[in-house]
Amino acid sequence: MSTQFRASYYQHNVSSITTAPSLHSCPSFIISKLPDHPLSGNKRSLLLGSSLSFNSNKETTSVIRRRKRKNFEHGIVASSSNVAAPIWESWKPQKGSSNPSLSDILWPSAGAFAAMAILGKMDQMLAPKGFSITIAPLGAVCAVLFATPSTPAARKYNVFMSQIGCAAIGVLAFSIFGPGWLARSAGLAASIAFMIYARAPHPPAASLPILFIDGVKLHSLNFWYALFPGAAGCIILCLIQEIVCYLKDNVKF
Repeated sequence: MSTQFRASYYQHNVSSITTAPSLHSCPSFIISKLPDHPLSGNKRSLLLGSSLSFNSNKETTSVIRRRKRKNFEHGIVASSSNVAAPIWESWKPQKGSSNPSLSDILWPSAGAFAAMAILGKMDQMLAPKGFSITIAPLGAVCAVLFATPSTPAARKYNVFMSQIGCAAIGVLAFSIFGPGWLARSAGLAASIAFMIYARAPHPPAASLPILFIDGVKLHSLNFWYALFPGAAGCIILCLIQEIVCYLKDNVKF
């Protein structure tokens, strides 16, 4: 009975030692870190196994870090596909965009023609009073509303928030600094900051402060310049935009 028990105990110890890592296969620095006091075969094997596992994880982490460093040096970033793109890609037409049809070209152009014709007719009516509703920034507004109606700059909130806010900033800059480069610089910088803060980017509105500062005829409007001619003209342009978009979607050729 005791002989059979000893044989089974010996077989269990041998199988445990053979499955454990060998001392000869372990790096010398791992063996040197083992405690000096004697350990049984099972405990020593478990300690060697945990040390090897830690060393393997450490090597895997270092390999991942080296790969990330290499990808960073070569300009490879997984989160953005545009970072590694050549610098001349921005000078080419957008990929995937098909050639515009004749109706996609004609209707926005016709809308711009109609808008300037209506504003010109209104100028004739306002001429005796010394006012004019046709200003250069409205031409840029026509390009945004008719050519790119789905962009953020063409949203009604962006149009009117930026037109009113930037025009008022121009009047305020002129009142503080007077005519000159300082008023133009401060008015433009404040207008860009306002559009970013209000989340209403609308590039044509950035020219309104400079137009007011340099336009002597507009000084008499004072803060009414925030509503006329920029915002008032945009009301007409937005109405024409609805017609242009309807024609582009339903009358194609």
